[in-house]
Amino acid sequence: MSDTPCTENLVMDPPPDEFRNWLALPREVTASILMRLDAFEILTSAQMVCSPWHKLCKDPSMWRAVHMRNSLAPYWEFPYHLEKMCRHAVDRSCGQLVDINVENFGTDELLRHIADSSSQLKRLRLVRCHDISDEGLSEVAAKLPLLEELDISYSSSLSKEALEAVGRCCPYLKSLKFNSRRLYLESDEEALAIAENISELRHLQLFGNKLTNDGLQAILDGCPHLESLDLRQCLNVSLAGNLGRRCAEQIIDLRRPNDSTDDYEFDACDYADDYEDYYDDHIDIEYFEDYDHPDY
Repeated sequence: MSDTPCTENLVMDPPPDEFRNWLALPREVTASILMRLDAFEILTSAQMVCSPWHKLCKDPSMWRAVHMRNSLAPYWEFPYHLEKMCRHAVDRSCGQLVDINVENFGTDELLRHIADSSSQLKRLRLVRCHDISDEGLSEVAAKLPLLEELDISYSSSLSKEALEAVGRCCPYLKSLKFNSRRLYLESDEEALAIAENISELRHLQLFGNKLTNDGLQAILDGCPHLESLDLRQCLNVSLAGNLGRRCAEQIIDLRRPNDSTDDYEFDACDYADDYEDYYDDHIDIEYFEDYDHPDY
């Protein structure tokens, strides 16, 4: 065997005087890279890198999907008006928006602006949007006839009224997430709203919901096309006997109340209470409503 080291698979570092010219990348490659950023990162940094990137970031096709997340802390050091930025991102899509994700901020007025500007919207995700109400979502549901996926997680102001309106107005809705913190209270109002109004569902996640076996039975009856059902931490549901057998036979992908939450995208603890306590203790609401960054 030769003592000469094999260099066939070695990746050599470029000489010190060489560098990668990002501006030389094909436009479609640059666009693919930028589209992996969320809207906040594009508006506050990426579009300011150079003129070609700024021009590309103005292209409506870059804004078919808008993802805006507001971390929980520290609000008092956050020098941007997120709702205004989100409106700006929606406007840049020029009606091409199909997917929007709003987390930890948002109001009925913002939701109305999204709906008025985006008749092609297919996916709407609202996470901890406590200032979006049943009335607000019910009002705009009629303006979202192509909606296919709705994700409402830990948004405490939304309930069965919004679900009923969405069911009436969005006939193509196939995927619904309606997640909350785990509760021992019993209520089948939301389950019945789903069963009676959203019969074409294929995928349903009700993490931490208050439904009982009666509500689950109604969903199985009212949503005959259901393929996946996530009931983790639905503490009032018992999948024993006939109901358990029916779920196993009817549902392809079934997550039971006591199944592991390791792959759940949020903290499985009572996160909503933690957020509201944090918000109440640290946030000066009037300051952030008035504050407007001069240039993003």
